[in-house]
Amino acid sequence: MKLYAFVGPSGTGKSHRAQMIAKQKGTEYIIDDALFIKGNKIISGTSAKKAGTRIESVKRALFSMPGQVEEIRKAIEKEKPESILILGTSDEMVSKIAHNIAGKEIDETTYIEEVSSPEEIAAARSARMAEGKHVIPVPTFEIKKDFSGYLVDPLQIFKWKGKGTAPYVAEKSLIRPTFSYLGNYTISDNVIRSIIEYMSQDIEGIYKIQRIKIDTYNDGIFIFIDAILEYGYNLRDILGKLKERCNKEIDRLTAINVIDIQVIAKGLHVGEKK
Repeated sequence: MKLYAFVGPSGTGKSHRAQMIAKQKGTEYIIDDALFIKGNKIISGTSAKKAGTRIESVKRALFSMPGQVEEIRKAIEKEKPESILILGTSDEMVSKIAHNIAGKEIDETTYIEEVSSPEEIAAARSARMAEGKHVIPVPTFEIKKDFSGYLVDPLQIFKWKGKGTAPYVAEKSLIRPTFSYLGNYTISDNVIRSIIEYMSQDIEGIYKIQRIKIDTYNDGIFIFIDAILEYGYNLRDILGKLKERCNKEIDRLTAINVIDIQVIAKGLHVGEKK
């Protein structure tokens, strides 16, 4: 198995360009941020960005946390890749990762300065310092459940490497880690309830929301809604519309992964006869 490395200081745009470098080297497999990635899919690992501290994040990125080496080696043995691209902030870092996951040296190294201009590197560093956001080289749907409630934004980049080559779309995700110096934030369950109550006001046939129950888990939330509906409407249509709109707006406004919404018609409101 051949090991390629892509090296550059933190915040210079490595993850942003990871898929491009992997394509140049003829490999589908990338190791970045403690994740083993094939194409647009995470094969194994938990993002180092989920760590509570910078020290834990570094240990996880080096595959030095308990159980990590066994997990990644099993995944590599199962996939049997001919080559892997390893991302790191220094030659020492990628060398440690290579030894931990495969027990061998790096075969070939590409440096960020070789593929990015000084202006592009400066812009990437400025964005990191100003917004505290990091790039993970997989689509947002791949990491959404792992980063429920984090600031996560999809990022699609149209790539074209020149005459005679086919263009492609590189899908990535922007996230802000929990250890960011910009501080922590919390979204109360009352915010979710307010969103649901507000959304219900625009749906004809809903008289009122009687009760909202929210169960929170590491990978997202379950929502249970009891609604009183107006007599004379198609109940299934109204409940389906409420569920769809709430799911969409909670995702848009909070970035919380909604695992499921269960909506129950608990009663009917019959208006006065005209």
